[in-house]
Amino acid sequence: MTRTVSDRPRPFGRLATAMVTPFLADGSLDAAGAARLAAHLVDEQGNDALVVSGTTGESPTTTDAEKETLLRAVLEAVGDRAQVIAGVGTNDTHHSIELARAAEKAGAHGVLVVTPYYNRPPQAGLLHHFRAVADACGLPMMVYDIPIRSGIPIKSETMVRLAEHERIVAVKDAKGDMVETSWVTGRTDLAYYSGDDKNTLPLMSVGAVGVVGVPTHLFGRRTKAMIEAFESGDAEGALEMHRALLPVFNGFFRTQGVILTKAALALEGLPAGPVRPPLVDATTAEIAQLREDCFAAGLTLGSGEQVAATHRWTE
Repeated sequence: MTRTVSDRPRPFGRLATAMVTPFLADGSLDAAGAARLAAHLVDEQGNDALVVSGTTGESPTTTDAEKETLLRAVLEAVGDRAQVIAGVGTNDTHHSIELARAAEKAGAHGVLVVTPYYNRPPQAGLLHHFRAVADACGLPMMVYDIPIRSGIPIKSETMVRLAEHERIVAVKDAKGDMVETSWVTGRTDLAYYSGDDKNTLPLMSVGAVGVVGVPTHLFGRRTKAMIEAFESGDAEGALEMHRALLPVFNGFFRTQGVILTKAALALEGLPAGPVRPPLVDATTAEIAQLREDCFAAGLTLGSGEQVAATHRWTE
C-alpha cells in the first residue's frame, strides 16, 4: 500500500546539510572550525542530520585520515543531537567498504554512498556495489543518485531491488526525474531526500521526505519550514516559501556549489577557509552576485540578520 506524505519513514529527519569541510589558510584541515560549523548548522539552522565528506565536503581532495578526523570532530560537537552521515562512496567497492567500516568504528549514524563515477558500471555492478557496502557494516545507508557527476543513473528497477536490503533505507536524489521518483516511492519504503535544493518541493509532491541541502548552511530553518508546511497540508504556503528561496536555490550554484557556499560562510563569519584545487575560490564578481542573490532571498550577507522573504515564515 502506498504511504501518505505524513507516514513515510524519515530515517535522517527532514533537513540535512551536505557540510563543507573548513580548511585553514594554508589548506590544512580545520577540525575545530568543522566542529563550530556543525554546531551552527544544528543549533542555528535546525538540521536533523549532517553529511560530512560528501562532494560539498570536497571529499575527492581529502585523505582517508582527514575524513576520519573530520567525522570524529563533528560527532563530538553534535552527535548527541543530530545524526552524522559519513560520505564513504568511491568508484572502488573495496575502498568504499574500508571507509564505511572506519565510519562505523568512529561512531557515524549512517553512510552516504554515491554511484561509482567515471567507470560507469552496469546496473548489475551497481547492485553489487551498494549491497557489498551495506553488507560490510551495520549502518543505515543513503544511496546517492547523481548521474550528472557519476555518468550513470540508478534505474528505478535497481532502486526497488536495493530497497530489499534492510540497511539501504534512503536515497539522495539529484536525478530530478519526478516520474521515476514517483514510481519508486510508490513501490518501496525508501526515504527520498532531494539532492538538488530547488527540487525539494516538487519531489515532496511525489513522495520525498526532505532534503540534503547546500544553501541550507544559511537558509536551513526556512527550508525546513517549507517542508513542514507541505507536510501539514499547506501547499500554498510551501510554494510561497519555495519561490522566496529560489534566488539562493539557484544562486549558490552559479559556479561549483562549494565555492560559493564557502564564500557565503566567510562573509557570515563562519568557518570555511579556501577550497582545494582543482577548485578555485570565488571571484570578486561572483561574490557580488552572491550578495545580490542572498539579498533577494532576505539575507544581507555579513549582517548576521535574515528577514523573512514571505510573511508565512517564522523562526
